Amino acid sequence: MVTLKQIANAVGVSQATVSRVLNFDQTLSVSPQTRQSIIETAEAMNYATPRARQRAKATEAAPKIALMHFLRPDQELADPYYVGLRLGIETRAAALKLETVKIYHADSLPEPKIFDQTSGLICIGLHDAAELDWLKTHAHHVVCADFAPEDDELDAVESDVTGAMRKLLKSLIAMGHRRIGFVGWWDHDRAGAIKAREKRCAAFIDWMTAAGLYDPDICLTDWNTEASGYRLTQTVLARPDRPGALVCGNDNMAVGAYRAIHEMGLKIPGDIAVVSFNDISVAQFMNPPLSTMRLPSEEIGETAVDLLMERIQGRTTPKRTILAPKMIWRRSAKL
Repeated sequence: MVTLKQIANAVGVSQATVSRVLNFDQTLSVSPQTRQSIIETAEAMNYATPRARQRAKATEAAPKIALMHFLRPDQELADPYYVGLRLGIETRAAALKLETVKIYHADSLPEPKIFDQTSGLICIGLHDAAELDWLKTHAHHVVCADFAPEDDELDAVESDVTGAMRKLLKSLIAMGHRRIGFVGWWDHDRAGAIKAREKRCAAFIDWMTAAGLYDPDICLTDWNTEASGYRLTQTVLARPDRPGALVCGNDNMAVGAYRAIHEMGLKIPGDIAVVSFNDISVAQFMNPPLSTMRLPSEEIGETAVDLLMERIQGRTTPKRTILAPKMIWRRSAKL
């Protein structure tokens, strides 16, 4: 940026004289030739006054970032966790005066031209390697939120749900539970085919197997919905040796599990303890209030925006950020 001192040195006058001329101070006693020389030198050096720079900054178009969701709009609205994550992104973007362009899940990838006018992209949720490779080709910068891909060139922010599951199971064991069931889901690809064990499910199976307590008959998976939680819990509880504790993959599934338990005339936690993940707003108002692992969804969204802005501003070293969950014990599990 050109300074008043540089202009003053070029013309051979004082810095104060340059300032007064460029601010059109008519009380300044200076020859017309000197005044013209200062103005022409400033123009030649592309000097802009502070007021002009402020006007130019105010008229600049707001930078745009894209959000690409792995869910459809109706699926996102049914899951308060992902609504919170998106709101975290949008709130942080608004604070930074960034415009957001939302792209939801569809049967095919979006048109590449959508990324032409955006400075970067935040991928929300699970996207497979082929999708990420395609996005890296068309988007300027890519950050993953609530998912850490194997591609270590990409920034990512997520919660440590694997560690959280281990802590949760250790707590249930300390309470005296040995027969523990699980209802959750497997990850699916864009076409809906089963792709891989979801992290909570994988951690449950691995930890319970190592402890010699795993029973596949009471570890069931389907889709990530309240209805699935209801159906899977019915199946688990229909067994003559039903579990004394049930871990749900998230609070949506726990709502379905509560319904199945109540319909069977069982009491929580007297007959079966229930614990879950996410801590959505309804969890504290369930009957009884739900014990659940709080995942910082809004903070994940905010951090994703910050990571993307660092990339846009020139950072080249990839970052992986892990935000710690926190267990919220309520009356659905005995302490």
